[in-house]
Amino acid sequence: MIVAGALAIVSLITLMAPRAWGALNAHRQVPVGLYQFSGLAQRSTVYDVNGLQIGAFQRENAQRTVISSVPTEVIAAILAVEDDVFMSHDGVNLRAIARALLSNSQGGSRQGASTITQQVAKNEFLGGSISGGRTKILQARYATMLEKILTKEEILERYVNTVYFGNNAYGLAAAAETYYGKSVSELNLIEGAFIAGLVQAPSTYDPFSTNGYKSYSVRKRYKIVLGRLVDEGLITPDEATAACADWQEPKRKVDDPATCRLPTKAAPVSNEESTVVDTRQDANRSYFSEFVKDYLRTRGVEMGLGATEEEVMARLYRGGLKIYTTLDKNAQLAAERAAAEQMPDNATGITAAVLSLDTQTGAIRAMVGGEGFVPNTNEVNLALRRRQTGSSVKMFVLAAALEAGILPDDVIKGLGA
Repeated sequence: MIVAGALAIVSLITLMAPRAWGALNAHRQVPVGLYQFSGLAQRSTVYDVNGLQIGAFQRENAQRTVISSVPTEVIAAILAVEDDVFMSHDGVNLRAIARALLSNSQGGSRQGASTITQQVAKNEFLGGSISGGRTKILQARYATMLEKILTKEEILERYVNTVYFGNNAYGLAAAAETYYGKSVSELNLIEGAFIAGLVQAPSTYDPFSTNGYKSYSVRKRYKIVLGRLVDEGLITPDEATAACADWQEPKRKVDDPATCRLPTKAAPVSNEESTVVDTRQDANRSYFSEFVKDYLRTRGVEMGLGATEEEVMARLYRGGLKIYTTLDKNAQLAAERAAAEQMPDNATGITAAVLSLDTQTGAIRAMVGGEGFVPNTNEVNLALRRRQTGSSVKMFVLAAALEAGILPDDVIKGLGA
């Protein structure tokens, strides 16, 4: 027993040493302060050259929840499932980190160690980050900073408004509506606990899935959640047994558009900036709006939108930016119409792209990336994607050659420069 314990301690120290060193040097990787941290997420709006709204960046299906509207027993359930020492830690739970490292290193079930504050930091500032050691360090760094400027109640309110519960539901209000068809204030202890249990892996524990294994995973997770409630003294073992026996998985409402959910349409611009709204399907996302997002992702730091790429993307989705572009909405609609009209009736497998530029300034006036932008299905922008030009460009090359004084009988080696 002593030898086994010693080996466990040694393995734990070995695993934690690199991470500890990284944590000690975290100040070299993150900015000193948080950027303009005030208010909950506000959507950023994209405008064309004439000030007309052409798109927006925001979390979809997000509904604001005031923490005072959440039943006390639901809050207790969330804390029991996600962070039972939330009220006492300073943003990071070192004991949970050590426990997770030891369990994961011994091949046990994968365990997380992120506190509610760390999850808020991730959702607010690191939403587009790739998981990894650096991201974990950033989470811990931001979490300790958040604990110094926000109260526990404020942090918890941000958590219930930003965490993802699956099925396009961001925040507790959206989750309550999605899974139980009711408001947050109507949730009971068991319902709140089930929703909180989704956070760990929303896709794996999706109760709407028809996958048999996922259904098994949902029930297994539910039993674990009930066990947490028992451990925290919120229910008795007998009540947990009864709740498990009587429980029915939430069912998707027949009229729920989540079976084919589309991004929210753009809302009219206020302050008389524009009375024209693009009513086309999926107005908030398009080939051009994705181009704008990628441009800000790569150039945002030098533009002063954040100290890191993660901060830039977080500010884009929560900072209420007003983004003015060179696109001309009328030219855009004309380009889309022209591309559609030129396609043959039997255009299966054929598509077209259009990029209209101002030849004097290089400003983009219209961009059609393909047959239609569909999130997660058809996002490839053929107007920007590198590809072979084909024979259609040869006439332009020959015309340019003749203008440059090259004669028809000249022989030119096509070896490039």
